[in-house]
Amino acid sequence: MSKTTVTDPFWQGYRQLVRERMIPYQWSVISDEADVHIETENDNTPIAAIEHSHAIQNLKIAAGQATGDFYGFWFQDSDVYKWLEAVAYTLADEPDAALQAKADGVIALIAAAQEPDGYLDTYFQIRAPKRKFQHVSESHELYCMGHYIEAGIAYHAATGNEQALTIAVKMADCIDAHFGPEAGKLHGYPGHPELELALAKLADVTGAAKYSRLAKYMLDQRGTQPNFFAQQAKAATHSGDSYWAGGEPAAAYLQNRVPVRDLDHAEGHAVRMVYLLVGMVHVARQTGDASLLDAAKRLWQDITQKQMYVTGGVGATSAGEAFTFDYDLPNDTMYCETCASCAMAFLAKQLLLTEPKGEYGDVLERELYNGTISGMALDGEHFFYVNPLAVNPEASAKDPTKSHVKVTRPAWFGCACCPPNLARLVASVDQYIYTESADTIYNHLFIGSTRQFANGLTITIDGNYPWSGDLTYTFAAEQPVATTLAIRIPAWSQHTTATINGEAVPIQTEDGFWRITRQFDATTKITLHLDMAPRRVVADPRITADLGKVSVMRGPVVYCLEQADNGPHLPWLSLPTSAPLTTHVDTTTFTVPVTTITAPGNRLAGPQAAPYTATASAPTLTFIPYFAWANRTPGEMQVWVTANA
Repeated sequence: MSKTTVTDPFWQGYRQLVRERMIPYQWSVISDEADVHIETENDNTPIAAIEHSHAIQNLKIAAGQATGDFYGFWFQDSDVYKWLEAVAYTLADEPDAALQAKADGVIALIAAAQEPDGYLDTYFQIRAPKRKFQHVSESHELYCMGHYIEAGIAYHAATGNEQALTIAVKMADCIDAHFGPEAGKLHGYPGHPELELALAKLADVTGAAKYSRLAKYMLDQRGTQPNFFAQQAKAATHSGDSYWAGGEPAAAYLQNRVPVRDLDHAEGHAVRMVYLLVGMVHVARQTGDASLLDAAKRLWQDITQKQMYVTGGVGATSAGEAFTFDYDLPNDTMYCETCASCAMAFLAKQLLLTEPKGEYGDVLERELYNGTISGMALDGEHFFYVNPLAVNPEASAKDPTKSHVKVTRPAWFGCACCPPNLARLVASVDQYIYTESADTIYNHLFIGSTRQFANGLTITIDGNYPWSGDLTYTFAAEQPVATTLAIRIPAWSQHTTATINGEAVPIQTEDGFWRITRQFDATTKITLHLDMAPRRVVADPRITADLGKVSVMRGPVVYCLEQADNGPHLPWLSLPTSAPLTTHVDTTTFTVPVTTITAPGNRLAGPQAAPYTATASAPTLTFIPYFAWANRTPGEMQVWVTANA
């Protein structure tokens, strides 16, 4: 765990929400203590309703501590593991004896449920023990075990619990015993990528190169011929399981149509695609595989330049929660799963660790302040699976193609991957502020914090970001430290100024970073002023959904119009190109302080008794941060607004 203390008002508020609300609330759900309404499927393919989570109970049954049948989705184990990982980061930040005791109990339960050879998946242990690893395209066994490996690593690092890491090692060894190039092993890979990135983490922690080799084998094998998923499907002697309906899996959806190095664009299920890239970058860095890294970087460019929303959301269709084609970015039927935005943050971090470039930090910031935290209400107990850029409540209620677009955040989901995923990201945000090389400290995020580095230097960042662009860097060291501090200068900051020890200095950037090489000690003080003027953003004209429209941003924050401020029929509103954008500090509308933006606008005339005689009105438009929408009275929302002269 990093030696970073977060003092940032914005992120400490969210981390406190995770600690005090999300973790206890999510525990009450996965342990079946909460009385909540659980949403059914989020798209227009109905599935059976889920009355409760049963995730902890499934582990108890597998451990022989309870009786009964498996209940819930076949990947339900992962809800527990992501909850445990969020707990780990929270305990690293602030010890809590009661919470740790509860989590230690969960670790002991997981150990009891794990089979002697290391296998653990409660669905198959309880319901289908003879079908282990027979349909890995959809079974999620490897996905769930990957999530535990991540959780076990984090929990061991935070608390020193050896059992947590032992479970992870046994699990990885079990997979290694079943998968690989050797005769008698399965020459396959996960249907839902996740294990690859987890194995890479385990290799880093244990120093055991075999885990990195296994991850690389799975990446190299993916998409080769004969197609592993198709072979397993043909060998099936049964069908009709909840996880397996029969038939050959869709190769493009599962990213195994061609080898990963031959993928020319991001395709298929968005979360799977991005998790795959996270593993590719990490393994490429570990093994020095340049072609694997080049492929990942090419696909990153495809996503961020052609298939990503202004909020950082990815996944343009609810059909398969998937990517579609270049510049196809509809605002009211899209998917933009919260997990996909979290995955983009994970990917940006891995790229920054591999090759520090400002563009990676720019996307990381876009995800953190928009596409991820929009997935949770400000109460920490309601969540979005889908994060739209335009909402009409009537359309969500009556149009089957928009039924996945919710107007308010549900309390929980039958498929509950997003809430704990977001919790673990927010709880670990301190690990995204810096990366290091042999001679350079890279600062990617402007989160108020104090960080101690191995070279003896301590850096403190003070400010009120993202509402203010004024930042102060102070330093401490027992003796002067000669190094380079590289501060990311966001691409959106058009007029950036800085001082060192009170003297104005020019800012020259390379790969998006301003590099300061000097002796740092307690006498050093750097101030940075980022340009926080509100700005209009236009889309590439090939994004036809946004032709003639603008979105409003300030700093890293995307803004939107909401019915609560602007009345109904938001598409009737327009923003003149010359209208000034004025900021306001708002401490009363929401439970947290925000900066809002107003501008004189236009509203089309509504239906009139005498057609063609009405004139348009000129209201004041009020824009709020996108992450804060749907925290008041349900209503319309839109990010893109018509621009006119």
